[in-house]
Amino acid sequence: MKTEELIQLIGCCSSEILPVLVGHNFKPTDQLCELGANSVDRAEIIVLLMERLSLRIPKSELHGPKNIGELANLLQEKIAPSVTQENI
Repeated sequence: MKTEELIQLIGCCSSEILPVLVGHNFKPTDQLCELGANSVDRAEIIVLLMERLSLRIPKSELHGPKNIGELANLLQEKIAPSVTQENI
């Protein structure tokens, strides 16, 4: 999955948790906290993302990104190994 697709998915999940974000044009530099997401909202967004991507990784591994672009890059790294393992 490309970074742009992941950013769109993050935006979709964010909008589901925070309906006020529906229609927002998500950019890689957007920070969820600046968009109005509190810590519980951010945790729910991460859980929803992991469900949509069928990822099973500790949530603590997704704690470091400072913006949506960094989160998309980290998710991309986590997806790549699981795709490789499934193809073996």
